[in-house]
Amino acid sequence: MNKHLFLLVTLVSHGLFAQVKQAQNPVIFADVPDMSIVRVGKSYYMSSTTMHLSPGVPIMKSTDLVNWKLVSYAYDTLASIDELNLANGKSTYGRGSWASCIRYHNGLFYVSTFAQTTNKTHIYITKDIEKGPWKAISFKPSYHDHTVFFDDDGKVYLIYGVGQLKIVELSSDLSGVKPGATEKVLIENASAPAGTNIMLRAEGSQLFKVNGKYYLFNITWPRGGMRTVVIHRADQITGPWEGKLAFQDLGVAQGGLIDTPKGDWYAYLFRDYGGVGRIPYLVPVKWEDGWPVLGVNGKAPTTLPLPPGKGLIPGVVHSDEFKRKKSGPALPLVWQWNHNPDNALWSVTERKGYLRLQTGRLDTAFTQARNTLTQRTIGPECTGATSLDVSLLKNGDFAGLCLLQKQYGLLGVKVQEGQKYLVYVSAASGQPVEETRVPISQPTVFFKAECNFRDRIDTAHFFYSLDGKSWTRIGAPLKMPYTIPHFMGYRFGLFCYATEQTGGMADFDYFRITNRMTPAKSF
Repeated sequence: MNKHLFLLVTLVSHGLFAQVKQAQNPVIFADVPDMSIVRVGKSYYMSSTTMHLSPGVPIMKSTDLVNWKLVSYAYDTLASIDELNLANGKSTYGRGSWASCIRYHNGLFYVSTFAQTTNKTHIYITKDIEKGPWKAISFKPSYHDHTVFFDDDGKVYLIYGVGQLKIVELSSDLSGVKPGATEKVLIENASAPAGTNIMLRAEGSQLFKVNGKYYLFNITWPRGGMRTVVIHRADQITGPWEGKLAFQDLGVAQGGLIDTPKGDWYAYLFRDYGGVGRIPYLVPVKWEDGWPVLGVNGKAPTTLPLPPGKGLIPGVVHSDEFKRKKSGPALPLVWQWNHNPDNALWSVTERKGYLRLQTGRLDTAFTQARNTLTQRTIGPECTGATSLDVSLLKNGDFAGLCLLQKQYGLLGVKVQEGQKYLVYVSAASGQPVEETRVPISQPTVFFKAECNFRDRIDTAHFFYSLDGKSWTRIGAPLKMPYTIPHFMGYRFGLFCYATEQTGGMADFDYFRITNRMTPAKSF
């Protein structure tokens, strides 16, 4: 046996060879769709979509394109209107703010998005993307899936549209369309490189300039096929443009280009992956004849020549004991409210070490109730758990732990005629159905939900405990499909709402998340 083979056998037999790790796809096994990434020096900043959640347009930071941490949001409140406030029976599920674009130009960060809910294009500007403050600009109309582009001649453009892509020049301060500027058709049919039988016409524009040439990325979807990347190239921003089908594997598509300080190139894209949501992939890029060539032999590789991922806890999701220092934020960035919250009705200071949710109005449905506090679920497996003091709930109140999507699951305590019940509600059929009810008399209960997203199993189980040690499964398994009406992956949530009278309170002692389905006594 030669010495090289002997060394390899020795490493494998001692388990040392397995310690040589690389990054893996997906780089984030969680719902982070519509990514836009910019590199500033050695740091990368990524914006993405969270639609109806508040705060919105999350900003993540990385130094290696693999390990990401939430550092900011572009806005706290998109607008204060009934749809975003869950008021008067209105909501903005599946809408809110959509695909964002992040740019860095002359010392300023620009994050833009658009919203059907407001019928406006929204642009947020800051010198310090991690600490703010942000300047907010908005103007009509809502430019669909747009990309903002600062050209070398000082002009600023916005490219947008579906199928037929258009371009318009903006004012230098991005306050709106430049006076006198008119919209022009940039590409008549951007789907053409993928064929003529198209189910989803080209959208998701992201424009880049590399070595003097313009490269426009779009997603399209041939009927009977999969989500597909098309790229158009031009020597002038006004064209003429020539297009290519650039990538077609696993449905990984929609995104753009990013380079490393060492000069390596990647395409950042995402994949629809069932109940957990739309998950980011990185695909290596090499350049041939002035075109970016995506993938390894046309495929999205399983491993990448980048540092290994350290997990999504605590950068993307995080446990919270609700213990606060006087100088710290009220809520860590991993939390987002389902729609705009009523800030007068929640607190992490009224009862030390607890999140208190107080009812302030009557609601007839969970999806219309305000102040549900949420975090992402993560794959391939995860568990979320909480402890809840229900002693201050009033008749008609319902509070507990949820998995939020259109076909949601709720496990909580409901009070009726002075009696408290453990109640499990499933909306797996499309309508909420109370499946299980167990009377209780104690003030504190414990809940957890286990999620399995492996191979798109997309199933969750709910459990309760009366002592925090021994757990009992309740209700049928919850099937977790990805539905367009909510348009996002399932999220853990803490909720409390009233159906008979206001003023009741739910006190949550903690929320704990792990990246596995936990043994029965883990919490």
